[in-house]
Amino acid sequence: MTEESPNAGLIENETGAQRLVGYILDLTGNDGCARCRLTLNETHLNRHDVLHGGIASTLLDNAMGATASLTVDKKGRAPFMTISMNTHFLAPAMIGTELTATGRIVGGGRSLVFVHGELVDSVGTVIATASGVFKRVPEHRLGDRG
Repeated sequence: MTEESPNAGLIENETGAQRLVGYILDLTGNDGCARCRLTLNETHLNRHDVLHGGIASTLLDNAMGATASLTVDKKGRAPFMTISMNTHFLAPAMIGTELTATGRIVGGGRSLVFVHGELVDSVGTVIATASGVFKRVPEHRLGDRG
């Protein structure tokens, strides 16, 4: 019997984008929702000293894409691609703020998954929301990765 690491389900430093931004992808919940977690530092801010919209979108996209992956792979490793994504920015977030982006399945069919995303701070303020359409990457497109 193998023991699971205490960090099983937490993905860190997996991709260049993840290393650059510094978020943690959390697949440990039992609710079918993936989460991206990030504590803001000066590298995440725009020229107005609040969270940059591109960083907010990155967190939401990753949480929603991993949530789509959980529909076919309980480890969330099946690759999905973003077909479309709309983001709505609702409140600013300042340096030091702890953020969590969560994806939730809202629909889908045989080939597409529809996911809602919400980015909140540690006190529950909704910073941004998003909706996205995701498609599983066909295995023949994975090359050496599949």
